[in-house]
Amino acid sequence: MGDERARREFWWLAVTALLVLGAGIGLRDPWPSDEPRFALVARQMVESGQWLFPQRGTELYSDKPPMLMWLQAAVYLLVRDWRIAFLLPSLLAALATLACVYDLGRRLWTRRVGLYAAWLLLLTVQFTFQARKAQIDPLLLSFMTLANYGLLRHLLRGPDWRMWMLGWFAAGLGMITKGVGVLALLVLLPALFAVVRGWLGVDLHWRDRRIWLGPLAFAGALALWLGPLLAGVWRADDPAHYRYLHDILLRQTAGRYLHSWDHHNPPWYHLGVMLTLWLPAALALPWALPAWRRRLRRGDPRYLLLLGWWLLLVVFFSIPSGKRDVYILPALPVFCLALAPLWPGLLRRRGFRRLLLGFTAALVLLLLGAGASVLWGSDAGRLQALIARRALADDAVRRLGWVLLAIGMWGGGGLLLAARKWPARVLAALLALLWVLQGLLVNPLLNDSSSGRGLMREVGRRLGPDAELGLVAWKEQNLLLADRPARTFGFKRPWEQQLQAGMVWQAQRPQRRWLLVQEKSLLDCIVRGRSQRVGTLSGRAWWLVPATAIEGRCIATPAQREWARRDQGPP
Repeated sequence: MGDERARREFWWLAVTALLVLGAGIGLRDPWPSDEPRFALVARQMVESGQWLFPQRGTELYSDKPPMLMWLQAAVYLLVRDWRIAFLLPSLLAALATLACVYDLGRRLWTRRVGLYAAWLLLLTVQFTFQARKAQIDPLLLSFMTLANYGLLRHLLRGPDWRMWMLGWFAAGLGMITKGVGVLALLVLLPALFAVVRGWLGVDLHWRDRRIWLGPLAFAGALALWLGPLLAGVWRADDPAHYRYLHDILLRQTAGRYLHSWDHHNPPWYHLGVMLTLWLPAALALPWALPAWRRRLRRGDPRYLLLLGWWLLLVVFFSIPSGKRDVYILPALPVFCLALAPLWPGLLRRRGFRRLLLGFTAALVLLLLGAGASVLWGSDAGRLQALIARRALADDAVRRLGWVLLAIGMWGGGGLLLAARKWPARVLAALLALLWVLQGLLVNPLLNDSSSGRGLMREVGRRLGPDAELGLVAWKEQNLLLADRPARTFGFKRPWEQQLQAGMVWQAQRPQRRWLLVQEKSLLDCIVRGRSQRVGTLSGRAWWLVPATAIEGRCIATPAQREWARRDQGPP
């Protein structure tokens, strides 16, 4: 590629990635299930100054390491806007992932292959969907991809000891982001296999003593968090901090893997994830599998290391009973890298081009049908039921319908004008517009009902400026979006005990204090006729309970305790 053309195509990719991944930042609040939790923890870090031991309300939060929350809090200190701060780390992490994929493809093959790999990743459903959310997985993905980048450059284009150390250090950062980050080092196993079998083009350089710089870099990354954490626990000498340490280092890592307590799925679950959420790139698998087999037979170590690591990761996460689609997300960049060299040949195959066209046409029909159903469909439709559950205003529903129709017509126009010559470009343009308009137009329409902003605004309106608010059986978005400091009575504490503690607090100032209570934790002691139903959030109804609505003792039935236990999750 000429230098001028290469620069132009790279910047076209960069600008498109920024639009697709960044459109809508600042236009919505955190959405359940995970985003409000992390944003709340980050906000409490800023407000309390306690960054080492994160808190959710009054309880220590030990489900995940605090790396993402640290970054969100740090970004907030720079921009002073939580709507931007909670999403910006995910955007930067996704852009870094794309940069690693592009540069690694360029170094292992050609600049054109790097561009293909990055475009494939950018437009794959799972990557784009996760990169636009404020969860830990985009950050973990960036660290694991950076680890692969450094290790593969050393193993396939080395020796390069700086890249070797970078790979190990990034794996360590991935581990303190989410324990499975260490799995980036599994790429050493297919490399070892290749060396033992005498494959050309790959070398561990194990006789050089500098090989130990890698494990030292890994330990240094771990020490950035574990060192201060262990010192803080030792200085505090508090049983709560010891429980936090045990939970975050053992129970939430090895314990969750060996004895999964949620998300139970069959062993073949991740195969379905790859065949659906890895679209449209996964459409190439019928042609890519035999092509990969031929290259492995020729002894190409690039495919051995990429495909071997992908296989090891999928096998690792297929063993436990608990499985989620995001677990194998780190394998997606590697999949796109292995697919990119085949892409020009695939686009010349008539069968593959027809499959791309069929997929694009199906997506266009789905968008047109969804838009028509929103605007003119019957109330019995599934889409209409979803809209009713979201409690959207009629005007918002109409705008949502027109947005869906506009995207569908854009795709239909592309099919009519350019499908025969550029089927992949038509699909790319459709997907890009879909993600951009979702961020700019659709998400703001859904924000009040999805985030809880509308519910908490109504709570504030009904209470007035002088009332105090307590939360019972609450979710993170209730506390995050409350318009005043709210009192909590524990989060994982049994709801029956939360309600009893809330009643004691309320009785101290009965004229001014109200409880916001989730409907299913309204025990028989609460008179609903004296309470106010304020709305729904994520399918849960919420009530404002004054002191005058409470009569007698609040004792839960066994059925209510079991329902609360299931909804709260494991203690």
